[in-house]
Amino acid sequence: METIFQSIETLSKEKGIDPQIVFDAVKDAMLVAARKHYRTNEDYVADMDAKTGAIQLFAVKKVAEVVEDPVHEMTLHEARRIDPAAEVGTEIRIKKSTEALGRISAQTAKQVIFQKVREAERETVYQEYSGRAGELVNCTIKRVEGPDYILDLGKTEAKLSKKEQSRLESYSVSDRVRCVIKLVDKSSKGPGVLVSRAAPELVMRLFEQEVPEIYDGTVAIKGCAREAGERTKIAVQSRDRDVDSVGACVGMKGMRVQSIIRELRGEKIDIIEYSDDAVTFATHALSPAKVSRISIIDPLEKHMEVIVDDSQLSLAIGKKGQNVRLAAKLLGWKIDIKSEEEKRQEVESQMAALVAPGAPVSVLLDYGLAEAVVEKLVGAGVGTIEKLGGMTPEQLEEIPDIGADAVQGIQVAVNAYYGQFEQPAAAEAEPAAEAEPAAEAEPAAEPAAGLPEAAEAGEPAETAAGPETQAGEAQFGRIEDAGSPTHNTDEGAGPETTGPVSGTVEERDA
Repeated sequence: METIFQSIETLSKEKGIDPQIVFDAVKDAMLVAARKHYRTNEDYVADMDAKTGAIQLFAVKKVAEVVEDPVHEMTLHEARRIDPAAEVGTEIRIKKSTEALGRISAQTAKQVIFQKVREAERETVYQEYSGRAGELVNCTIKRVEGPDYILDLGKTEAKLSKKEQSRLESYSVSDRVRCVIKLVDKSSKGPGVLVSRAAPELVMRLFEQEVPEIYDGTVAIKGCAREAGERTKIAVQSRDRDVDSVGACVGMKGMRVQSIIRELRGEKIDIIEYSDDAVTFATHALSPAKVSRISIIDPLEKHMEVIVDDSQLSLAIGKKGQNVRLAAKLLGWKIDIKSEEEKRQEVESQMAALVAPGAPVSVLLDYGLAEAVVEKLVGAGVGTIEKLGGMTPEQLEEIPDIGADAVQGIQVAVNAYYGQFEQPAAAEAEPAAEAEPAAEAEPAAEPAAGLPEAAEAGEPAETAAGPETQAGEAQFGRIEDAGSPTHNTDEGAGPETTGPVSGTVEERDA
């Protein structure tokens, strides 16, 4: 029995748990084994001598005048055979042999002891590490389980899962790493302590160790946003106006920040000066991009709009949106980034919407649309005929209380509204179409004989000759245009003497 006692003492020291917890676990294991062996419903009590380690098993019965339950009660006469001082109502312990417990019962007892010890160990670990979340600890890689690493913390093990690792890092067994405690889970089957290499707290703890001004409180870390393996933005503020917060973190020739970058395997770090003013802080957080102006859209919802120059837009957004995403995490604001050109187009479209809002839906009342339908359309946000005309029947039926009949009525009213613009245009086009064949069918008229006299009298040719003369002139002009020149052979002669003339221009002039 002394061997069992010594084993309990050794186990307690190795696991760092109270020996009494192990003693209680052994007692419980003996009770479970006794119930399995004796197969009765008796109440059992296990007792252990802390000095010798001897384990004794007892069945407990209550003394009663009239025995109603023989399993849990016994008569006074039977009780005084065991204990002469027994009285009615007292409990009598009947000793049971522990040597009768077989191998299966011993195995059951072993399992119970191990389970109790694991629970006690998990509780001890939880009590020690639960208040140390965010603390930097030095670990050693103990073993690799798939994508996860199991680390040795000394008294217990810790787990570094895949999502808590940086993509730039890989380790081997026995490598030493620095991690931060993420959380402590008492209910997990494996290691209860979860550590992280991807948490922003790791960068903050490294700066506290590397920068004396942060350690003594002269410079305070106001926030940190990180995408592990890519980039980190950390905001710092100086409590002493003579101390530059950013310069203190960078160090002489960048020695301090370079040491942290090496620890993070080359991860980029942006050190930003903190400001209580959200606009100023946002300007710093979006560096290295230069911000043109910032406007607060909703201060309660923390929503702002940032305008940058067209050449700075890609730099402000960053690779895959990384720069603006980290800035939004750091500020705790929702950030909309737009270029100057995008903002100008947005303003122009808003102005155009104000200038030409479109015809209201209520106009369709004059074209047979029911007033109730108009009210439902306005309530659904369809306020103009232009917007209504661009909707499909399926979209209209999605509006509450708008059925197939109502959709048909809407289509008829909209078609009637647009039909009023088509009728005048058709009426103007018809006369023009009729006039063209008449002009082409009219024969060319001969030149009027009295045209020269009318011209000499000082009257216009159109007035003296009439429509036939005009048509003749037009036809005559077309002949000249076609390349058949005419010339008077005798001055003062009438048009009857006209005829074709051959020769060059110089000969005719001569």
